[in-house]
Amino acid sequence: MRKDTGVDGDAQRLSQIVWMLFLKIFADKEEEAEVMSDNYTSPLEEKYRWQNWAKDDEGMTGDELIDFINNDLFPYLQNIENDSDKRAFIIKNIFQDTYNYMKSGTLLRQVINKINEIDFNSSEDRHLFNDIYEQLLQSLQSAGNAGEYYTPRAVTQFIVDMINPQLGEKVLDPACGTGGFLACSIEHLKKQIQKTEDGETLNNNIFGIEKKPLPHQLCTTNMILHGIDTPINIRRDNTLSKPINNISPADRVDCIVTNPPFGGVEEDGIESNFPSAYRTKETADLFLLYIIAMLKPQGRCGVVLPDGALFGEGVKTRIKEKLMTDCNLHTIIRLPKSVFAPYTSINTNLLFFTKGEPTRETWFYRLDMPDGYKNFSKTKPMKREHLKPVDEWWNNRKEIEIDGFFKSKKYTIDEIKERNYNLDLCGYPYEEEEVLPPMELLENYQKQRAELDKNIDNVLAQIKSMLGGVNIG
Repeated sequence: MRKDTGVDGDAQRLSQIVWMLFLKIFADKEEEAEVMSDNYTSPLEEKYRWQNWAKDDEGMTGDELIDFINNDLFPYLQNIENDSDKRAFIIKNIFQDTYNYMKSGTLLRQVINKINEIDFNSSEDRHLFNDIYEQLLQSLQSAGNAGEYYTPRAVTQFIVDMINPQLGEKVLDPACGTGGFLACSIEHLKKQIQKTEDGETLNNNIFGIEKKPLPHQLCTTNMILHGIDTPINIRRDNTLSKPINNISPADRVDCIVTNPPFGGVEEDGIESNFPSAYRTKETADLFLLYIIAMLKPQGRCGVVLPDGALFGEGVKTRIKEKLMTDCNLHTIIRLPKSVFAPYTSINTNLLFFTKGEPTRETWFYRLDMPDGYKNFSKTKPMKREHLKPVDEWWNNRKEIEIDGFFKSKKYTIDEIKERNYNLDLCGYPYEEEEVLPPMELLENYQKQRAELDKNIDNVLAQIKSMLGGVNIG
């Protein structure tokens, strides 16, 4: 793919790989269905099935292949009409904003032939590929803005472990990105399956919403890899675009596990979907309000939020007051600064709460860097084992004080109210400056410089266009 002039950067390469993987996985699932049922009917016309245009390693290639994909296959998949078939709906949704970036049909044939070596009906191949796919998703962290779609697996696994979803409960991630929280939830729930119909129960109770096309595509494929054959409940939509007053009891869920976007600002008008006292354009704040509204009574949530959500004032104070009035915010875990490196160095926290009873007390716990680590990084990411101290503390809570600073402490709701709902407690007493290895510093500098050069070129091109093509250097 790197040899192809049409593919620029990791995010495009990943998008290119994923639409092909999706069709190959779909084809393998179809082959399995045809063996299991004599009455199986594909939602695709014969000429557009992977088996008929891609499976033969000596088949279509070069200009013929590129022409077929760009001018025949993609228009068909983007406009497929088969409303009664859920699979057709998923395919149309996946390909609505998907592109073929490759320009060389010869190189494209080589990629397809590689993908054909994987048999997704083989449990060995499938398990191996799940690990590879996870590595592909993890690589998004260093792919510019695409990094926002990936939450470190240590964090998703810990939150799911603590929320402990049960078979038959509805599990939702309203900002599902590439599907990390949902994948962890599926694996957690699979351990509870005892009979055939339990698998169907699991399939029907996994819900995700994602706004952007690439992560939606990645998430849908991720769900199929984890055994959700028809992930109809993974919707592409803006979660915040509908008034929360319209959420009905039937819409509500038992568990929410999520890392909503933070630091972003929503488009004009979105805030009008929320009560006037809580209106803001800050994405993370709006998601917190949505989560409170979407939980059933006794519903449980584990959510990642930035430091600003803890100590912010104004609307943020009113949102925290609502959270602690409507829900029992029983635990806040303070995370080290570099958990989301290299995508962002913003300090983050894990909030755990149950809806239906007010907060009486909140426990805070500061997770310090593990021995031998100054910072997490791309080469030394956070692992699930680094959260073991929290596991040990969780069911046997006690206050911990180190060098005059509380690492863990319980605060009553009255103490929190006295602080005007400032939840910046048990934080880090000092910040260490992150010192990266020289080669990593150089790599980061080169990436930032390339991105800056690209932005400058774009601005100059826009100015030139406005000036009617005048040469401005």
